Amino acid sequence: MFDNLSEKLGGILDRLTRRGALTEADVDAALREVRRALLEADVALDVARAFTDGVKKQAVGVSVMKSVTPGQMVVKIVHDQLVATLGADAQGIDLHAAPPVAIMMVGLQGSGKTTTTAKIAKRLTERQKKKVLMASLDVRRPAAMEQLAVLGRETQIETLPIVEGQQPPQIALRAIQAAKLGGYDVVLLDTAGRTTLDEEMMNEAAEVKRAANPHEVLLVADSLTGQDAVNLARSFDERVGLTGIVLTRVDGDGRGGAALSMRAVTNKPIKLLGTGEKMDALEEFDASRVAGRILGMGDIVALVEKAAANIDAEKAARTAEKMRKGQFDLADMRDQLTQMQAMGGMSGLMGMMPGVAKIKNQIANAGIDDSILKRQVAIIDSMTPQERRNPDILKNSRKKRIAAGSGTTPEAINKLLKMHRGMADMMKAMGSGKRGPMAGIGQMLGLGGGAPSPEQMAEMAKKMPGGMPTGLPNLPSTMPKLPPSIPGLPGLGGGKFSGPGGLPGFGKKK
Repeated sequence: MFDNLSEKLGGILDRLTRRGALTEADVDAALREVRRALLEADVALDVARAFTDGVKKQAVGVSVMKSVTPGQMVVKIVHDQLVATLGADAQGIDLHAAPPVAIMMVGLQGSGKTTTTAKIAKRLTERQKKKVLMASLDVRRPAAMEQLAVLGRETQIETLPIVEGQQPPQIALRAIQAAKLGGYDVVLLDTAGRTTLDEEMMNEAAEVKRAANPHEVLLVADSLTGQDAVNLARSFDERVGLTGIVLTRVDGDGRGGAALSMRAVTNKPIKLLGTGEKMDALEEFDASRVAGRILGMGDIVALVEKAAANIDAEKAARTAEKMRKGQFDLADMRDQLTQMQAMGGMSGLMGMMPGVAKIKNQIANAGIDDSILKRQVAIIDSMTPQERRNPDILKNSRKKRIAAGSGTTPEAINKLLKMHRGMADMMKAMGSGKRGPMAGIGQMLGLGGGAPSPEQMAEMAKKMPGGMPTGLPNLPSTMPKLPPSIPGLPGLGGGKFSGPGGLPGFGKKK
C-alpha cells in the first residue's frame, strides 16, 4: 500500500544522506518535497502540514547540523514523526470487560466488514482461545446474513441464527442474550453499511450502539479510500464514538494516506490491518513497523511472526539436520518452497526485507516473483519419489516427461536442478562450519552482521533461476534488529538451531 509514498520519501531522504553537512535551507527544501509527497499520497492537508512542522522543529537543531551523519539523523527524525503520527502505542482489541464482550463493526458497504468480522473471530478463537459468536445486523443487503453464516462455517465459528423480520437493534440484543446463555467470551456485531455516508445509516448505527452498549466500536475502512478517509472517520467518530480502526486492502495499490490521516484526525488507534483475502490475512498494527516499511527499512518482526505461524518447527529441525549432513534433496527443497509460499511468497517476504523497496523495479525486471515458486513446485510434483531423492538419474527422457507433466520445459528443469545443486553444496559447506556463498543471507534477515559482499551476491545470482537483480543497496543503518531470543522459533534466536527457521541456508546446528 505504501509503495508510492515509500519511493518518494526514500528518494528525498537518500539525497539528504549523501550530503556531508546540512543547512537549514537543505532541510526546508527537503520538507517541501516531503509535504508534496504526503499530499500526493492522499494525506489530509492539515495532517501533512503538522507532520512537516514537527520534523522541522527537530531537524534544524544544532545537534543535527553538527552530527557526524546529519542526513541519517533526519531520516531518524522522519521515522519518529511517522511513528508519532500513526500512533506510538500499538493497541490490540480490548477484551478487558465482563463476558460476553460486544464488538461492533461499522463502515461503508464494500469496505470488507463482513470478511473482517470473520477474520477477527478466527484470530480471537485461535490465538486467544476465546469462544466467539458472530451476528449479522445487515437486513438490507441481499444475502449479507448468509455471507456471514458461510464464513462462519468456513472458519468453524458459530453465527447467530437468522430470524426474519427483526430490526438491527433487536438482533443485537438477541445476539448478546444468546452469547450470555451459551457461555461465549466475545460477540461480534456486523452492522449494515451504505455506499456513501448517509443519515439513515448513522441513525441505525447509533441505535445499535445504544441497544448493545459494545465495549469496542471498530471502523472498518478501505485503505483505498483516499481523501474521503478523513470525512468517513470523523463522521463515524462523532455519531457512534469509535474505539479503533481496522484498515483493509493494505496489500493493494492504495497510496497510504488513509492510515496517516485517520489516526491523526480521530486520535483513535489503528488496531488491525487486512493484508489479503485469506482468513488469516490479518496483522496487528504497529506504528514503528509500518514507519519502517514506508522508509524502506523493511519489517523483520513481521517476517519472524510469519515464520513462527507457518513453519513446522519439528520439520524445520529435521530439514536442518539433513542440510548439515549434505542430504538436502528435491523433496526438502519442495518443503522450503511451499513454506515460502505460506509466508507470503517471494513478493511478501521481500517486501519485509530492508532496502528491497529501492530495487523494486530491478526485481520486477528480473522476473523474480511468486510464479517462479509455483513452477518449481509443479516440476518437483511431476517427479517420482526416486527422482526427488536422487536427481542425478534425471536424463533427457525423464526431463521431457516431467516437463510435459508440469507444463514447463526441460530448460526450466535444468535451472531448478542447478539451483538445487548450488543450495545443497552451500548447505553442506555451512554445515561443516565453512562460509558458503550464501552465508551472508542471514545478515539480510537481521540475524547479525552486515550485507552480503558483491562476490557473494554474484555467486547467489548464478544459482537463482532468472538471475538476481544487480545493484542491491547497502542496508539502512537504522534497520530493525531481531530480539536476542525468540522462544520456540528455530533459527531465529530461541530454538535448537541457529539458522534454518524453515528458510534455506540461514545457519547451522549448534
